[in-house]
Amino acid sequence: MANSAFDLVIVGSGPAGYVAAVRAGQLGKKVACVERAELGGICLNWGCIPTKALLADAHFMHQLEHVAPNYGLTVDLAKLQWEKIVQRSRSVAGQLSRGIDFLFKKNKVTRYTGSGFIPQPGVVEIKDAQGKVTDTISTQNILVCTGARGRELPGLRPDGKVVITSREAMVLPKTPKRLLIIGAGAIGVEFAYIYRQFGSQVTLLEMLPLILPVEDEEVSQRLQQIFTKSGINIRTGHRTDKVEVTGNMARVSVTDLATNQASVLEADIVLLAVGVTGNVENLFGPAATPAIERGAIKVDKGYKTNIPGIYAAGDVIGPPWLAHVASYEATIAVERMFNAGIREMDYSLTPGCTYCYPQVASVGLTEKQCREKKLEVEVGRYNFANNGKALAAGEPDGFVKLIFDKKYGELLGAHMLGAEATEMLAELVLAKRLEATRDEIALTIHAHPTMSEAVMDAAGAIGEGHA
Repeated sequence: MANSAFDLVIVGSGPAGYVAAVRAGQLGKKVACVERAELGGICLNWGCIPTKALLADAHFMHQLEHVAPNYGLTVDLAKLQWEKIVQRSRSVAGQLSRGIDFLFKKNKVTRYTGSGFIPQPGVVEIKDAQGKVTDTISTQNILVCTGARGRELPGLRPDGKVVITSREAMVLPKTPKRLLIIGAGAIGVEFAYIYRQFGSQVTLLEMLPLILPVEDEEVSQRLQQIFTKSGINIRTGHRTDKVEVTGNMARVSVTDLATNQASVLEADIVLLAVGVTGNVENLFGPAATPAIERGAIKVDKGYKTNIPGIYAAGDVIGPPWLAHVASYEATIAVERMFNAGIREMDYSLTPGCTYCYPQVASVGLTEKQCREKKLEVEVGRYNFANNGKALAAGEPDGFVKLIFDKKYGELLGAHMLGAEATEMLAELVLAKRLEATRDEIALTIHAHPTMSEAVMDAAGAIGEGHA
């Protein structure tokens, strides 16, 4: 058993952990990172990155089928090589994971392979797959970045074959004939789009009234219309009561909350996408256990827990469960623990993105939230159907919606549905950060022809009716 002294030991190498390790290395600190699986964590290896590769392939398929004929091109789509699509997705993830290994070496970060356990402040034990302690590390600070995992429904545990999580959904041996997805948040919506484009009959179940319930209602409603038109069976306002697996299929009992009417749906694969919960189990000894509430570690604005020397950042501290938020939180935690900065996280500036097509992107307050806060607002909209670049690219679906304070004109929220919405969002996050007004956005020259012109046009549309 080796003993080493570090300035910082990080448990977990996801978007919070590896970014924290690199930042601490840049500050000249002696850093170790404990990871039991691939560098990059779930996001890079089994989440954000590989799903975007699958989404890119799915959208390419959509363009070949539905857009190419309008371009005067006819493409033979007789054979779908699903195994090559999955292989490309895994290859992209693997390449980026190797990139993190390079960054660790460059910044002199020591990697320990195994599960981290914190028996007391200032000590981290490394355990192998059998639970045997292989190393014990002493450290001044500990940063917990163990992320989160998919939440299970009561009485329903995934078996990895018929009832699966997003992890299995990325490497299925073949596309299912009938896929039923429980939960219509970002994960559920993205997989609904992916598998529908590859020919599966997709049913999307959501207990709340709209898909993507955290987004602006207009965006969710319009995306729901587009999905329905594409052949996705959407059942919002439905509660999942029971899932029975028989052989190679599942029977899902649901209740329509509006009518209280029960029905049974059949599927070859059921994907659970009902949210996540923090990975806090088997992590702390009694002397090092911080306050934990509803599966999330409680921290202050500097990401300190109530245990001296122990910090936490990323999905393990609760929503918003977003990779870019995790990275920012972890950077702040490192800078504060080593007195290298006093930044604070402004969660009102958190960009949200869903990568189906059309894409969904947003920042700030929704129109409903403004009403609930009794704010007087003005709303500007502009449809991509009136945007030259969108029409030329064959991507007319969607719109830009900007919400401004009526008195001062300050941007309060931005909500977009469109082919390049996630790429266009950064301008509006920056605008909100700088407290930009409707006039400042409307009078900023945007290059023509670009889809980003719709931002300028939405700001200028206030008082002119809907575009």
